[in-house]
Amino acid sequence: MSKKFLRENGMHLSWLIALIATLGSLYFSEIMHFIPCKLCWYQRILMYPLAIILGIAAVRRDYKLTIYVLPLTIWGACISVYHVLLQSGVFHESATGCGPIPCDVDYLNWLGFITIPMLAGTAFILITILQYLTYRATK
Repeated sequence: MSKKFLRENGMHLSWLIALIATLGSLYFSEIMHFIPCKLCWYQRILMYPLAIILGIAAVRRDYKLTIYVLPLTIWGACISVYHVLLQSGVFHESATGCGPIPCDVDYLNWLGFITIPMLAGTAFILITILQYLTYRATK
């Protein structure tokens, strides 16, 4: 991607990804009635503000908000990766578990490997990359 494209569209693309992830998680819980586990809630807590923060940054063309966005996206990506590994059996839940809903439950499994935590992790990683590249393009 060129620097000009990133300067003009990087924040908007990041916002679009965060908005799709937010609406997707609401669709899964409110329409499909998938009850989120504790790790899903943590990922939502980190994703939902991004839809607002990145929307404001895109409208205002405020590239300095990247410093506030990156901690949320990196932390969210780490939780998502752990959640994917938990679902794939690499890690196992402790004796106390993940709460009333087990974190290793697979509500969605497209093509044998695409799960809800993988979708969230992909969104966090894409936003992280876009924010970094956009920030670099403005310097």
